[in-house]
Amino acid sequence: MSLTPPARQRRTRGAAESLAAIVLGFESIVAFLAGLVVYGLKALPEPIEPWWGIVAGSVLAVLMILTARLVRYRWGIVVGWVLQAVVALGAFLVPALAIVALIFGGMYAYATIKGAALDRRNARRTADPSPNA
Repeated sequence: MSLTPPARQRRTRGAAESLAAIVLGFESIVAFLAGLVVYGLKALPEPIEPWWGIVAGSVLAVLMILTARLVRYRWGIVVGWVLQAVVALGAFLVPALAIVALIFGGMYAYATIKGAALDRRNARRTADPSPNA
């Protein structure tokens, strides 16, 4: 008789979930570094202290990491899009963030759109395992 509990079967993750989580995970590093750039350039308006740039970058990075765990839900994908918009709004403070927003926004779009298409295709193949497919 074994005292070890039976191994729990892992939940299968779809392509959209996996790809979106990867993009958000890597973008969280860039968001933190962007906060350091905002601080270093003192890009915030005059009454706001520059250290708030670090705080904003850190909060955005943590939100991206948390959202990476939630992209299994439809609303998690939407939250990821909202975070992409926040990064794009950062271009008003540091124009170079527009490039970051374009690159990561494009990767997130590809991850969510193409990943969902792959998930639908795989679901069809699983439902109808004909040899011609």
